[in-house]
Amino acid sequence: MSDEATNTEPGSEPNAQFAELLQSLRRKQGNWVEWGQACQTLQKAGYNPQAIFEETGFEPIHQNQVIVGSQVFLSISSAGLSEAAKTHFTQRGSDVLYELRVLNQAERVALAEMAAAKQLNLEEARDIAKAMKELSLLRQVPEGFSTHPGDAIAYQSWKLARQQADLQERSRLIAKGLRYAETASARKQIELLLTDFTVATAAIAPRLPLYRLDEAEQMPRVLPVVGKLPFTKADLQAVPIVEEVAPFNLVTFSGTGAWVAIPGWQVILSAEDPVVALVQSDQLPTPLPGTPQEVLLVIDRAQREWAGDRYFLVEQGEQLTVQWFEQSPNVPLLGQVVLVLRPKKVLDEEYTKELWQIDE
Repeated sequence: MSDEATNTEPGSEPNAQFAELLQSLRRKQGNWVEWGQACQTLQKAGYNPQAIFEETGFEPIHQNQVIVGSQVFLSISSAGLSEAAKTHFTQRGSDVLYELRVLNQAERVALAEMAAAKQLNLEEARDIAKAMKELSLLRQVPEGFSTHPGDAIAYQSWKLARQQADLQERSRLIAKGLRYAETASARKQIELLLTDFTVATAAIAPRLPLYRLDEAEQMPRVLPVVGKLPFTKADLQAVPIVEEVAPFNLVTFSGTGAWVAIPGWQVILSAEDPVVALVQSDQLPTPLPGTPQEVLLVIDRAQREWAGDRYFLVEQGEQLTVQWFEQSPNVPLLGQVVLVLRPKKVLDEEYTKELWQIDE
């Protein structure tokens, strides 16, 4: 529990309110939507998820699920969700609504209605939400399909079935598409695959522009600049203390902002407006092989024109993410990934710091 929570005077109204919320969670009073609101109130008041877990038995991962799920529920309840669906989700479905967080409000309502009517489980909701998000990125809805959640997953099944040479897997995907298809036109598109066995070539995602720092000389060091002599002692003392953060020698200082030095490769020199982002290698659109590690992305903000062999930075919800688009998307491209940089491999970092060993 943080200081903010513990510093409340004993017996005061806030402390009593928080104690009441903890007790209601401990006893699991009310429904899961109320649990989510209670967890959110406690976290905002300074209680960390681990402290809430110890007090109530709600694991941190479950807290996050009911908090996000309750937020989604409240947003769709005020946007035209049917009474039947409301009743359904007040009793169960926090895990299902959690998967709807990536959609906009109208899409959430449509999928929530379908989830309640068809009793969708977690995996089904996740797959359909992903299909809806991918469909929303296309410039136009594919012929014969609509933006309905059922048609979105039906289109994904149709697309994958066309690319499948294995008849058993093709049949499974066709059956899946027919099970979810909402419109007659979507069903017709899928039924055509029952007589057309042509295998469409699947577009292959391009290779990431992956580099690795191999030589020690390629790892530059970023230093602060005092200015030109003569300067004063105050000028010298005004220079912030620079701390390097492994593995890329990212520079931080007492203030806002940071720098990191990149070798002067041609791809870097050619970039018009490069910025740097850090990401785990297994979170990329095409996860890198090997043990997950932090990699550095260089994104040229000036390159915003779509190309099928490039990765781009786009906005999804309130967050930015890197995506590859088989077709020109209908969302703004915020920059092109021009370089993915792995850190230098060091077998024994302490060994290389000993000068006499290096000289040998």
